[in-house]
Amino acid sequence: MGVCMEFIGHGAFGIITKAGWLPYFAVWGIPEAAAWKLMPIVGTMDIVLGLLAFFAPRKGFLLFMAAWGLMTACLRPLAGEPVSELFERSYNYAVPFAAFLMIAWDAKRHGWLHRVKNIPTLSTEHWRFLKIMLQVAIGVYMIGHGAFGAIDGKGGLAGHYDAVGISALFGSTSAALAAIGWFEIALGVAVLIAPVAPLLFFICAWKIATESLFIFSGAFWGGFEFIERGASYVAPIALYYIMAILRERRSSRIAGEVRDRDFASIK
Repeated sequence: MGVCMEFIGHGAFGIITKAGWLPYFAVWGIPEAAAWKLMPIVGTMDIVLGLLAFFAPRKGFLLFMAAWGLMTACLRPLAGEPVSELFERSYNYAVPFAAFLMIAWDAKRHGWLHRVKNIPTLSTEHWRFLKIMLQVAIGVYMIGHGAFGAIDGKGGLAGHYDAVGISALFGSTSAALAAIGWFEIALGVAVLIAPVAPLLFFICAWKIATESLFIFSGAFWGGFEFIERGASYVAPIALYYIMAILRERRSSRIAGEVRDRDFASIK
């Protein structure tokens, strides 16, 4: 679901066309006139990939989506934006890559373009890797987003806080940016250290609330901005369920060891 939302939201801006994309095309040496014409093509591709990820997931497509997400995230600092943009967009590439690994590591083998119809069965070691991967991704995107306010003083965030009255609560826009930014950085560090369930649910709710400011502040097609960040809402929930799987397997292993020990003592 998160990958689907990410690509549909991003693709929608390609269909609509967005001036903010022009610097990213320029990194590839594509002139403005050509960029406007290419945007709907890129947008259509994104939407199709997003729908396929939800309705007919395929290993090859998910790996491409992870690579595409990493490339588009890298374009931001290459276009002159702060490097925190690359970190904040970690969900763009980490979540599709996690979905790819789930299929690649499934006990049932799948071809690169084979439609996956079963729920993947993974080893404990693979679940542990995915747990660490998502934990790092969540920490990185929270720290990256926090840096927007605490370090970069990002204008878009300032506009959101001003529009909905958050800046007034802190006394000034700069105070709101700094306070909320450092709070998000603290959340990111906390999840890297101890991803406990209450923290994960709070981060999910926090991301939904903060990204919904695109809608309430009247941003350009803010609804699609909110949808595009869907992977950042889903990642904490996915991590929670992976941790639950690992706890269950650990409990089963311990119970099995106790049974074996009791049986040996009886013999």
